[in-house]
Amino acid sequence: MVSRIFSLFGGFAVAISVATVAMAPEADAASRDQVFFESAAGSWKGPGEIVAGKYKGTKFTCNLIGEATNDGDAGLKLDGTCRVGVFKQPMNATIIKTAKGYTGKFLDGAEGKGLDITTGSLNGERIVLGINRAKLNGAMVASMKSDNDMNITISVKVEEQMIPVIGMTLTRDLDQMAVGSIKK
Repeated sequence: MVSRIFSLFGGFAVAISVATVAMAPEADAASRDQVFFESAAGSWKGPGEIVAGKYKGTKFTCNLIGEATNDGDAGLKLDGTCRVGVFKQPMNATIIKTAKGYTGKFLDGAEGKGLDITTGSLNGERIVLGINRAKLNGAMVASMKSDNDMNITISVKVEEQMIPVIGMTLTRDLDQMAVGSIKK
């Protein structure tokens, strides 16, 4: 049961670290994505809740660290954990923006116990990622409220309608940020 709940988290784990600040309008698409992912790097934490379905009302908390990729394409690698009660689940994800679009996976992807990222779009302070696992299709939407606060919504497609199933609010974990040295 708990592993199924965490499977639902698959979609939002990627988005958690990717929506942080508005992009400069004059930046081209490649550099805009790179700037976005670099700005999303860092520590994030916060509560969430399953808002629909069999596990409706289940509350959880996550601690996640995002790191921008440095291997050519703009991207983000995410590691951390989410907790439901005494159960703790490792979370990891990779999202890459290539010339063909957004790709990536959560955990081991749709062929394993995770999800695939199949599409995406970045628009200022909001990123929308298409997610897929077998017959499940959906979207993750991450919207910034400020430089250090974001809302995440995971929705799944039921017939022709998108139904929100997970909601989450994250804050940048300022206690985990590195600080410079102090000269005497």
